[in-house]
Amino acid sequence: MTEAVAVHDQDEAARLQGRCLCGGVVLSVPAGTREVHACHCGACRRFHGSPAMLLPVATSLRIEAGASLVRRFASSDWAERAFCATCGSSLFFATTDDGHHYIAAGLFDAIPDAHFALEIFIDAKPDWYSLADPDERLTGEAFFARIGAG
Repeated sequence: MTEAVAVHDQDEAARLQGRCLCGGVVLSVPAGTREVHACHCGACRRFHGSPAMLLPVATSLRIEAGASLVRRFASSDWAERAFCATCGSSLFFATTDDGHHYIAAGLFDAIPDAHFALEIFIDAKPDWYSLADPDERLTGEAFFARIGAG
């Protein structure tokens, strides 16, 4: 085996794979992905049917299978959302200026050593639920300031 093939095989082994409900779209992210973020904005709650539980992976998302099934919707002037054309599963949202991806955590059977790192749009969260013990909470304004959007 050549060195280039060995490095590629190690890289493939070091990724987590997730899939949509029908299995037509398979995504992968680096195995070291551990942070889970929750978003309470209205768009996320409508897209996911609840607060969105997301894995921030910057630009390291790979669509391993089913790229032709991925549909994108420009949900704002700063982000787009993607879903499976067959089963409708929420896949991710991506910021349009830098292409950073936030993957739906529910697509993965397991996320080893995951922890609840960030809760955003806390000011848009309905009163009828609450999430426990994130490392940090941000309002929508503070989130936009952090990512330079809005």
